[in-house]
Amino acid sequence: MQKERRDFFKSTASLGVGLLAFTPGVSAWAKEEKEKNVTAVEDLMREHGALNRILLIYDEVSLRLDKKKEFDPEQLKKSASIIQNFIQGYHEKLEEDFVFPRLMRANQLTDLVPILKSQHEAGRTLTSSILSYSNTKSLKNNDERDKLKTALQAFVKMYRAHEAREDTVLFPAFKNVVGEKEYHQLGENFEERERQLFGKNGFENIVGRIEEVEKDLGIFDLKQYSPRL
Repeated sequence: MQKERRDFFKSTASLGVGLLAFTPGVSAWAKEEKEKNVTAVEDLMREHGALNRILLIYDEVSLRLDKKKEFDPEQLKKSASIIQNFIQGYHEKLEEDFVFPRLMRANQLTDLVPILKSQHEAGRTLTSSILSYSNTKSLKNNDERDKLKTALQAFVKMYRAHEAREDTVLFPAFKNVVGEKEYHQLGENFEERERQLFGKNGFENIVGRIEEVEKDLGIFDLKQYSPRL
């Protein structure tokens, strides 16, 4: 009996060690599976999260422009470039190529889709303006500083409303008009296009670049947004 008990504890101890040793492998597998299982709408909504963080950067720059406080225009240029390449060149193209047409064919949200599409165009115009004024020379010119502030504020105001309407109205409607098989395939298509344009860890790299700007501006620490109660 005693020998059996000793053998039992030995086997369970070995199993515990084995499980601990296997944990990193499980984590890597889980991460891979998570990437495989990101759905089309989840993909679009996490990209909205990246957009929201840049809107906070734009808020901070607008505030500094208003108070005539210094900032590195290169950080603003980096942020606007992410908007231009990742949000407008990739994310919005997904919506325009895959989401909007399916809703229009299904005769759903036919009043909303054209507005969202026109706002994409307006956003691209504003981004071009922001990029053109993201330099030291423009910041020394009062007229161009004012134009930059106006463009930033207009962009933030429009996109906060824009993405809120997409998250609460457009994306649920889109999910309802596509079948389960097509929806799953679209998620894979979105992930593949992201990898082609931005590499294997494209989204993570974009978030990392946003974090660098946040840290440079001193707005990375989430605790600073907590109210003092």
